[in-house]
Amino acid sequence: MKSKFKYIFPVALALMLSAGFTTSCTDKLDVTPISPKINTNANINALFEKCYANLAMAGMGNGKSGDEPCDIAGYSDAGMTGLIRQMWNVNELTTDEAVCSWGDGGLTELNTNTYNASSSMVQAYYSRLTVGITFCNQYLEEFSNHDATMTAEVRFVRALQYYLLLDAFGNIPFTTTVGQPKQITSKEAYEWLVQELNDIEPSLMDAKAKTSSDANYGRADKAACWMLLMRLYLNAEVYTGTPQWEKAKEYAQKVIDSKQTAGYDLNTTGAKGWTAYQMLFMGDNGESSAAKECIFPIYQDGKTTVSYGNSTFLAASCFNGDMHANPKDLNGTNGLVSAQWAGNRAKAQLVKKFFPNGDAPHVQSYEMIDEAGDDRAIFCGEKHQEVCDTLTAFSNGFGVAKFVAYKSDGSSSKDPSFSDGDFFFFRVAEAYLTYAECDARLNGGTTTAKGTDLINKLRARAHATQRTNTNYTLSDILDEWSREFYFEGRRRTDLIRFGKYSGNANYNWEYKGNVKAGKNIEAYRKIFAIPASDLLGAKYLKQNPGY
Repeated sequence: MKSKFKYIFPVALALMLSAGFTTSCTDKLDVTPISPKINTNANINALFEKCYANLAMAGMGNGKSGDEPCDIAGYSDAGMTGLIRQMWNVNELTTDEAVCSWGDGGLTELNTNTYNASSSMVQAYYSRLTVGITFCNQYLEEFSNHDATMTAEVRFVRALQYYLLLDAFGNIPFTTTVGQPKQITSKEAYEWLVQELNDIEPSLMDAKAKTSSDANYGRADKAACWMLLMRLYLNAEVYTGTPQWEKAKEYAQKVIDSKQTAGYDLNTTGAKGWTAYQMLFMGDNGESSAAKECIFPIYQDGKTTVSYGNSTFLAASCFNGDMHANPKDLNGTNGLVSAQWAGNRAKAQLVKKFFPNGDAPHVQSYEMIDEAGDDRAIFCGEKHQEVCDTLTAFSNGFGVAKFVAYKSDGSSSKDPSFSDGDFFFFRVAEAYLTYAECDARLNGGTTTAKGTDLINKLRARAHATQRTNTNYTLSDILDEWSREFYFEGRRRTDLIRFGKYSGNANYNWEYKGNVKAGKNIEAYRKIFAIPASDLLGAKYLKQNPGY
């Protein structure tokens, strides 16, 4: 296999579409259902790479046309349908962390928690996941006997997308073949996922930290399997009604212990003025010391693997021309040329995680870090107000300079319009916080010395104060999840697990429930509606309650 996936598919470009896992997308009222069953004469390696590529790109192109032609129809902007971009939209804009100034494509419905069965952004996410599952099912139906490790990897990629489908939609369409799906409950999906991941673990590559120059960078290994199992166990009570804190803690410990055998570890090394935390979200994160923290990267390369739905989106959408992330380049912004989209920024509730007294200064992000006493407070307050008085003004809400295309070694992107940075889907810090949370839940609501030590290690990496005489409560830990992982596409899941998202949570944020001050939203909104167009085309599906 190639040392890393370049996602150029000379054979995949010829793959034909026919019957399979029913998916569809909507642009206003223009509904175009598609069903991607790939031609059974497809090249094995091309289809194998396509299973991975669905995580990174929206289409089968390469270079600047990497998102074209789009795998799902009905959207004028193919990059809008990228998996990371839509995972981010549904899990960040619906929470206390992010707000978007663009009103198109159903984004306002996410900003205000008023999404329904016709919300096009939710539908794009659903379609991206189901089309990706179909690619995997096709590979497994045709080539499962070709190579045991490759088969295990495709099953992992399929499981990852089924996990995301479960987390967002609860009662989901399900099939392990290219035949007709059936609808299963969230409990059934959870149980299948746990069994599937346990089945494939022995056949996956041994856990080993890698950089992008190493063979098999970007491919799933045993540690990626442990991380997904850990996340499933952590949220088991939400999915099944039965908590699995001990199991989540066990798998978190496996990841933490992998430092000794596999080299996975927190990155504590900065470079050339960039902090160790910032290194995780830069254009060379796959090449620098940050790579050892990443257990499963979604690869992006500004020349060969180009997408508007991956790390370029995360950098471009959060900047305007007045933001400057690099004090050594005050003529620059995010390290990209002509890619400052002025869309996503922070809600006031996120900034208050670092400035609880509401006294965040109006300075650039490199100064904000020092003001907060926490390297993770990468916010721009200059020419921004903390409170969001209107959804559509980018200046309403602090800018977020967490994701940049700058490279820590000072070099430029391969194409200055696109980031070379990878998206770290799983990183070691998640195991630290998972262990600490489970530790607290099993200890009456506060961490033991071990759980406290793990949180302190994360805070020490960020040069934030640590606790020595008191432990962390569950409320503290929920805030720490936000401080460590904000804008990484997981906040909705964490709020639901802590009972802070929907129903009588009495935890509100700007524009929650379409009210500026925020209000409680209906309990059923903790999962999204099955897209209406899929209900029309699939009689086996029933709508989720409440929609």
